[in-house]
Amino acid sequence: MKEISFYKTDLGNCPVEDFLNSLTGKQAQKVIWVLKLIEEFKMPPAQYLKRLVNTDDIWEVRVQLGNNIFRLLGFFENEKLLILNHGFVKKTQKTPSQEIEMAESRKKDYFNRKNRL
Repeated sequence: MKEISFYKTDLGNCPVEDFLNSLTGKQAQKVIWVLKLIEEFKMPPAQYLKRLVNTDDIWEVRVQLGNNIFRLLGFFENEKLLILNHGFVKKTQKTPSQEIEMAESRKKDYFNRKNRL
């Protein structure tokens, strides 16, 4: 069983919560449903969770509701803890490079701050 946590910035902001709050109720419900599925399944289907190639071990939570496609990017702290660091509405076939760069930057920030403690 996995645990999902949300990244917080140095100032305490939570980009994933901000993203979820920007969605309609039905959209947010679908995202939460997928997150629960990922937590409960030992090996969630790639339809919902997939490692992005050519990245610093960034993972993508994949959600689709009708014509809307949502992605949440994050990384594993260990085998069981997935840290999601932001979400976005996907409008192209390929995950935008600036979204991947933001995920990698937040991953570095997360581990730098954790190692300082």
